[in-house]
Amino acid sequence: MNTTTIQERDMKLGIHTNSGVETKLLLDKVSKVYGDGDASVHVLDQVSLEVKAGEFVAVVGPSGAGKSTFLSIAGALLSPTEGRVLISGQDISKLSGPELNDVRLAKIGFIFQSANLIPYLTVRDQLLLIGELAGKPKSESKKKADELLERLGLGRRLRHYPESLSGGERQRAAIARAWMNDPEIILADEPNASLDSERGRDVVQMLADEVKHRGKAAVMVTHDQRMLDLCDRVVYIEDGQLSEA
Repeated sequence: MNTTTIQERDMKLGIHTNSGVETKLLLDKVSKVYGDGDASVHVLDQVSLEVKAGEFVAVVGPSGAGKSTFLSIAGALLSPTEGRVLISGQDISKLSGPELNDVRLAKIGFIFQSANLIPYLTVRDQLLLIGELAGKPKSESKKKADELLERLGLGRRLRHYPESLSGGERQRAAIARAWMNDPEIILADEPNASLDSERGRDVVQMLADEVKHRGKAAVMVTHDQRMLDLCDRVVYIEDGQLSEA
């Protein structure tokens, strides 16, 4: 499909693309249905969302609204029943399992509610493992890891194990790990949930700053209304449908 045809189709779908700023993540009429016939459940229903470079978007909604499914589809962990998902212009909706693994490793960084650090690896080694999985030279990975940890205030903690870190430090280590392979998008699932309000805000602020600094994109699922002022846009999800304030 040529570029003109794609642009014309997106305009018909109500997706307005600014050619001056790269679209990092695009969900186009995405639905996720479980079951069949009368027993089918529409967890997501014709969801469309565009996130551009340098943009930090919050997705807010009650439990059971479809937030986890939305994040899993955006992160190539689930395939949509209908619609398409594009990351930096690549349609990942129909990729095979191994191809999706490659996309997750190269283009997506994940930050979870708990840092999910490996207990027997030092902070630095958490990051080096990502570089190893991606097949990067060890010297290059060491330099990148040290730069990230220094930037995120963990330069003096790189040889420490997770058990000796504070909750905020563990989440900062998780942010550094998420950026290790320079992904196009960061997907954060309640990244401040296990922290007090001050440390939680520091972590979300750090994530927002890194998105701007690197010209990437991030989507954060959150229940915490106090963090929304740090985001560029807030999108609400309820009954599997998205709406913007």
